[in-house]
Amino acid sequence: MLIPEEVFKRRKQHNNTPESIMLIIVNFIVVSLAETLFWDHTHINWFFWVAIGLLAVYNFFSLRKNLEVYSKIDKIVYVLSMITLAILAAVLFIFQ
Repeated sequence: MLIPEEVFKRRKQHNNTPESIMLIIVNFIVVSLAETLFWDHTHINWFFWVAIGLLAVYNFFSLRKNLEVYSKIDKIVYVLSMITLAILAAVLFIFQ
């Protein structure tokens, strides 16, 4: 039987989720929200590019801070996710 202190202790601060997966999830959420909010059928709002630039700065500092945590596989997965994100943005831009 679990005592009340141990019920919420199992997953404190998402320690079970790797940093690379959290960064990929944040990237996809931010880009999808920015596309939804700042991208019309006729033009792209300038704030979309500001959001993408801020996301790039966040990625740079997050990768720099946690570089020793990322293994070779994590780096490959991160690069593949960035390529996928760029392809999705390009498809949306082409078919607007």
